Amino acid sequence: MAGRPRILITSGEPAGIGPDLCIAIAQRDWPCDLTFAGDRSVFAARARQLGLPFEHASILHVSTAVPVVPGQLNTRNGHSVLQMLETAANDCMAGKYAAIVTAPVQKSVLNDAGIPFSGHTEYFAEKTGTSLPVMMLVANELRVALATTHLPLAQVSQAITPRLLEQIVVIIDRDLRRHFAIVAPRILVCGLNPHAGEGGHLGREEIAVIAPTLNALRTRGINVIGPAPADTAFTPRMLAQADCVLAMFHDQGLPVLKFAGFGHAVNVTLGLPIIRTSVDHGTALELAGTGKADAGSLIAAVELAIELASRHD
Repeated sequence: MAGRPRILITSGEPAGIGPDLCIAIAQRDWPCDLTFAGDRSVFAARARQLGLPFEHASILHVSTAVPVVPGQLNTRNGHSVLQMLETAANDCMAGKYAAIVTAPVQKSVLNDAGIPFSGHTEYFAEKTGTSLPVMMLVANELRVALATTHLPLAQVSQAITPRLLEQIVVIIDRDLRRHFAIVAPRILVCGLNPHAGEGGHLGREEIAVIAPTLNALRTRGINVIGPAPADTAFTPRMLAQADCVLAMFHDQGLPVLKFAGFGHAVNVTLGLPIIRTSVDHGTALELAGTGKADAGSLIAAVELAIELASRHD
């Protein structure tokens, strides 16, 4: 996409801080053309409440089913949120936009509305026909990808198979080259168990699954390091050797990432045929309409989307 990239921002849960954040970032000058997906009336009412101009913003209008009150969830608006995401995915796949940036949704509203929704990552994978999306969060130079995402801890061990790990590492390697212009990515892979299994005394997943898979990947020329004990994988010495850390489950990798960069971290979905970035936080209902919401993560998500899109002109 030549010239200024066109970036679409979905405003997320209308009762949350998504509309506030959209209005806040519209006050900045950007080296791209921004379009905001959501209900015009919600944007207008929230802009008045915040005392900020928004009348000249480019809006992809998707109506809510019922009026929106900041901070008050309504399951009747669940389907309009889904329609917004569907329209965004279709338009991006059609080439109308160079990237999608997503503000947070309230999963419980969608689920309570009868919509099976586990997250943006899984949704965009299904919409684009992607069999295996990979969630990676970025905070400055720290990149953390996940082998499993929104999965109960009791199911993680069984889910980590040689095929899954192989596919995920290949996707990370490919997309770090393709999107981040890293010529020879170094991927640090965490073990699953404490001390990476302690030679089998604290679990055998490293011996039976992780280490053999990494060895096979090395024969393909992919630079993987590990399996490394997760409690030392994020030390400066280890991170200096890596362009990305692959954690085995959600709460193994993301607490460190969010401690290091909460408020300006960005969620990137690897493996998709489109570029998608997102904020690292939730809907913060209590802040909706107060003017106290911090737009730092959405700003970072837009900046990264522009950077990634620029490599695909």
